[in-house]
Amino acid sequence: MAQYLSNFVREEDGQDLIEYTLLMTFIAIACLALVGSGRNAINQIWITSNSDLTTASTISAS
Repeated sequence: MAQYLSNFVREEDGQDLIEYTLLMTFIAIACLALVGSGRNAINQIWITSNSDLTTASTISAS
C-alpha cells in the first residue's frame, strides 16, 4: 500500500491536463468579465441609435 501511495504522489501524467483546464478556466473568466463590462456600452449604442431613428422618423413624417 505504501508503494502504491508513493507511486501515486510521484506520478505526473495528468499534470498537463490540469494545467490546460486551469488555463481555459482563466480565459473563460476573462471573457465573461470583458463581455460584462461591454454590455453597458453596447446597450447605450442601441438606445442612442433607437432615439436617433425615432427622431428621424418623426421629422420625416411631419
